[in-house]
Amino acid sequence: MNLLSVRGLVAGPGRGRVLNGVDLDVAAGEIVALVGPAGAGKTTLLHAVAGLIPVRGGTVRLGGRDVTGMPVERLARRGLALVPEDGALFDGLTVAENLRLGALREDRIDMEPVLELFPVLRRRLDRAAGTLPYGERRMCAIARAMMGRPGLLMIDDVSYGLAPKSVDEILLRLGDIGAMGTAILLAEQAAEVVMSVAGRACVLEAGSVVFEGSAGRMLADVRMRSTYL
Repeated sequence: MNLLSVRGLVAGPGRGRVLNGVDLDVAAGEIVALVGPAGAGKTTLLHAVAGLIPVRGGTVRLGGRDVTGMPVERLARRGLALVPEDGALFDGLTVAENLRLGALREDRIDMEPVLELFPVLRRRLDRAAGTLPYGERRMCAIARAMMGRPGLLMIDDVSYGLAPKSVDEILLRLGDIGAMGTAILLAEQAAEVVMSVAGRACVLEAGSVVFEGSAGRMLADVRMRSTYL
């Protein structure tokens, strides 16, 4: 059963139209790479699914239920978490305070699972999030999202602004998160970055899906390789 099922999605910020009838599925526990050039509509798709921008057509189903147009706070409580490109941390708060905010409920604040995933954060709990190196900020943003125990984790531009070593570390941890049963949708412009961890790929171009299939099939496709890798 698909955890996320998007059908005929039409959306865009303001009065603009960026997505032109997009179909996308993510199964429970699956890692899917959403790739494509800048301006293809990757961020718009994540924001539309997460309830941050209006959906003008089509449907979004989460766990079999139609959640099209549902407010972002209700989607979060239904197990959907989004890590935006900039991480959206509260820079003036400590790492521990940022993590607590991700728990959604005060009776479910348990930082130990995310600190095991990102052990470097254990040594930064009392440090202001705004003083962290960029790689650690990205880890903190993902850890905060995981504090809510989401069924679906969406990450926008996972490699943005990061050194290759930090990217490798984060991808390793995302593999661990996927192995724990959390589905992950990774939006990424540099497709080769996420092919090592994704089981399937969906390629967007000008707001439409131009390829959907296994990561291995994408790697074997001459046109996909020459255009996106």
